[in-house]
Amino acid sequence: MATKVYMEALSPTMEEGRLVSWLKNEGDEVKEGDVLAEVETDKATMELVARGSGLLRKRMIGDGDTANVGTVIAVIAGADEDVSSFGGGDAGATAEAPKAEASPAPASASPEARKADAPAADEKPAEAPAAQAAPAAEAQASTEASADSGQQNGAQAGGGRVKASPLARRLAAESGVEIGGVQGSGPGGRIVKRDVEQAAQSGAQRPAAAEAPQPAQAAAAASSGTAYHDLALSPMRKTIAKRLVQSIGPVPHFFLTVEIDMGEAARLRARLNERFKDQGVKVSPNDLIVKAVAAALRRHPWVNASWTGDSVRFYDQVHIGVAVAVDEGLITPVIRDADRKGVAEIATEIRELAGRAREKKLKPDEYTGSTFSISNLGMFGIEEFTAVINPPEAAILAVGAIAEKVVVENGDMAIRQRMRVTLSCDHRVIDGATGAQFLQTLKAFLEDPMLMIA
Repeated sequence: MATKVYMEALSPTMEEGRLVSWLKNEGDEVKEGDVLAEVETDKATMELVARGSGLLRKRMIGDGDTANVGTVIAVIAGADEDVSSFGGGDAGATAEAPKAEASPAPASASPEARKADAPAADEKPAEAPAAQAAPAAEAQASTEASADSGQQNGAQAGGGRVKASPLARRLAAESGVEIGGVQGSGPGGRIVKRDVEQAAQSGAQRPAAAEAPQPAQAAAAASSGTAYHDLALSPMRKTIAKRLVQSIGPVPHFFLTVEIDMGEAARLRARLNERFKDQGVKVSPNDLIVKAVAAALRRHPWVNASWTGDSVRFYDQVHIGVAVAVDEGLITPVIRDADRKGVAEIATEIRELAGRAREKKLKPDEYTGSTFSISNLGMFGIEEFTAVINPPEAAILAVGAIAEKVVVENGDMAIRQRMRVTLSCDHRVIDGATGAQFLQTLKAFLEDPMLMIA
């Protein structure tokens, strides 16, 4: 019996997926559970697995094509079965694809599903087990298939397809490097990120298609007098745009800013770094801020809350999302139960999660479920800014740079290390006085860290 291969919901909020590369060719033997393709979702590059066994008789979309969740993109059937009734694209597509048990390569499988599921389809293959719905993701992520994935066996696959990681392909396109001319250093000659970076530095030739604008672009440039080129939106960037509109429009924001003296925090940081030097732990100012925020949220439960429409939801745990910039946008790895962890433990966890975020190897449960978020642009020299709330959270803290400033103390001038933070509040949950009291507590904790353990 033929098995339809659907574009599955491989992340909690996925609505469409971009097929990065097929790992099976038409005519290849397929067993249930085999990886058929790599699919870029709104958050990650995931593995699409087979839900049946047989031969991959027909592929209905190609590498780089995008399809909505629920679209039939391939057919697995026996060698003697008639598959002529299956067309291309949306032929045979149903309202819902099977829920996938997929994971960012090369991590082990983990169940994911969309928060809002469409009705089950009559033609849904029996082999496709439905996974439980996962909570809606609050952050954007993009996860690269690892260079050491056992699925790759050489830089050139059957049919001439170049073996390269999704991140390597993306970097090659952005930097104008011809991927086919890059020598791979990964397992079996697979092209990975460092190979593309080295090729770009050595002046690898730009693809011919990238050297000149397409005819439509050339005509537009000629008429306007301004040259330009369009870059198609990635699923991640589409999701970022959609969620920002959902936040800054419907959510009534207001902003509170306070300046904090970071002298005592800096001295505590120096002592902690000396204390944990032998363990390889290095505490940053942001680690101390995360700890202080978590402690302050325990004192102010209205800030550790969210708006549900007909109630205010108070969270019994403090899960801090820490914004990390990645190539295509932003992802917020979550420090769970941050109020119960020491600064050194928080520092270690943030380093590990941020590193894997930049390598695009985070699992969904590592970037979803935060109850409050922190965005720090201080390392870029930004002294003050406002951040957009990440629904359904009720607040987010924007952290600026720590800088030496001249201040007046008891009538005398002094140089102090000062930092400005801005709290963005959802006015449906947080009133001005509530937000101000939270910032007072946070300021007290950072200016006298001993208060956090009092």
